[in-house]
Amino acid sequence: MGATMKDIAKRTGLGLATISSYLNGGNVREKNRIKIEEAIRELHFEVNEVARGLKTNRTKTIGIVIPELNNIFFAEIITEAEDILRSHGYATMICDCRSDTEREKEAVDFLYHRRVDGLIVMPTGTSDPGFQKFIRAGKPIVMIDRKMKDVCCDCILVDNEGAAEDAVNRLVRAGHRKIGMIAGPEDVYTARERQRGYEKALRENNAVYEEGLMARGNYTIAGGAKAMRQLWENNPDMTAVFISNYEMTVGAMMEINDLGIRVPDELSVIGFDNVDFAKASVPRLSIVTQPTAQIAQEAADTLIEKLQERDSAVNQKEDGQDRKKTTVTVTLKTGFVEGRSVKASGKVS
Repeated sequence: MGATMKDIAKRTGLGLATISSYLNGGNVREKNRIKIEEAIRELHFEVNEVARGLKTNRTKTIGIVIPELNNIFFAEIITEAEDILRSHGYATMICDCRSDTEREKEAVDFLYHRRVDGLIVMPTGTSDPGFQKFIRAGKPIVMIDRKMKDVCCDCILVDNEGAAEDAVNRLVRAGHRKIGMIAGPEDVYTARERQRGYEKALRENNAVYEEGLMARGNYTIAGGAKAMRQLWENNPDMTAVFISNYEMTVGAMMEINDLGIRVPDELSVIGFDNVDFAKASVPRLSIVTQPTAQIAQEAADTLIEKLQERDSAVNQKEDGQDRKKTTVTVTLKTGFVEGRSVKASGKVS
């Protein structure tokens, strides 16, 4: 028979409450932590996660739902967040929805029935795929990159509008007035925000704004290539382009090469994300960068904090009062890496 918490208590002289707090990720005094860990090693103690989960209604598992696992932006965030969660004793279950709303609903339902303790999600669609049942069950949700109007949860976002505005302002300062944009899908939160920043910068600088100067992709390499060809064929006097997503940046650059367009002599380009790709491009691309490590840290920290609040709230009704639930939205700033893909324009439109 394996060692029990009572055996650890007997070996250390500590109370069961202290040992339980340690095993469940709570704070204990440093000297008590050392005693408990020594006893665990000596007694070869192993936590029965199944039994603990049934007793505490906690599985120490976090569900992660993302649109595309092969998207570098998403993958970097998830890798970092998973490391942070693991360091706090949480395992993760990752569901790739392939940007399909039906798959997203199935994933949310699957994770709910697997009794995960909380969710980190990057929504695929615009309507709730089943998050309300997590909220009703008191299980925290942290939304990354995008937000949904009908879901009340914590959100970790970046300043997409400001990022696009800054990128276009850089092109304007270089003398460009006819600036195209490769935008994302209309139903995606980040795409709408980036388009708003593009339009704002053009208006405030009295630059040319025409519907034909914006081509819409679908956040894929193929979509970026198709949009780039459309822009170039319809706007022969366009001198610059802002590409608002990494995959579309790759596709657009491939199409630029196929079309024989010389960057930046014939067309100045600002792309989005992935410093390695920007460095490998000829010439080196100027790009907007998103703080993936900071996004992951904020998301993991927020979720862990909400899980700890939920656990401590077990006793909140003892005084006859309910603790008011609050949500936070954190908006992070993007960065910019200067390359050689923007040239001062002598054209006036």
